[in-house]
Amino acid sequence: MSTDNLRKLDFPATRRNREVIGEVLGRLFDPTQRLRILEIASGSGQHVAFLSEQYPLWSFQPTDIEAAHLESIEAYRADQTSSNLTSPLRLDVLQRPWALEGRVDAILAINLIHISPWSCTEALFAEAREHLNPGGAVYLYGAFFRDEVETAPSNIAFDQSLRVRNPEWGVRCLEAVNTVANANGFSLAHQEEMPANNLSILWRRDP
Repeated sequence: MSTDNLRKLDFPATRRNREVIGEVLGRLFDPTQRLRILEIASGSGQHVAFLSEQYPLWSFQPTDIEAAHLESIEAYRADQTSSNLTSPLRLDVLQRPWALEGRVDAILAINLIHISPWSCTEALFAEAREHLNPGGAVYLYGAFFRDEVETAPSNIAFDQSLRVRNPEWGVRCLEAVNTVANANGFSLAHQEEMPANNLSILWRRDP
């Protein structure tokens, strides 16, 4: 087995949801346009590696805070046949301002805000305002609580398990996240049910 393969992390949940996420993104963004996309907390790198193969005109910048994740992302990148996936950057969402070159057209954060303190959500939208091009978008995927929508028992159990691991973590209320987005100049543009009681949510930067 090659050294790169040894460095690759394999997250079953990522393998399960990458195709449905990719399908949604292909409808939310134009696959025929050249877009620069920043992924926050890329984890194993399986999402961004898959997406870069699916959408060769989009340029992807993966990031993460953990060394093992950065090594895994680079290992997946080494196997890519396309050149639209750049080397990962170490980025801590809470260390502001973010050290990024140039602006991007979209920011993706998959399964991030529930496995982080609430201040991470606030920092994400504040920095997105600074780094997105006009009309750019923030895409979030994951579990959410929603007012006036009955919560699935699995999401209640998931929230409890997260809070046991870290009291600052937990499934977020979509309305609270939307309030933060609005305060930073973003409007809710798309909301879609996903498998396993998850949601795809898109906010567009106001003109």
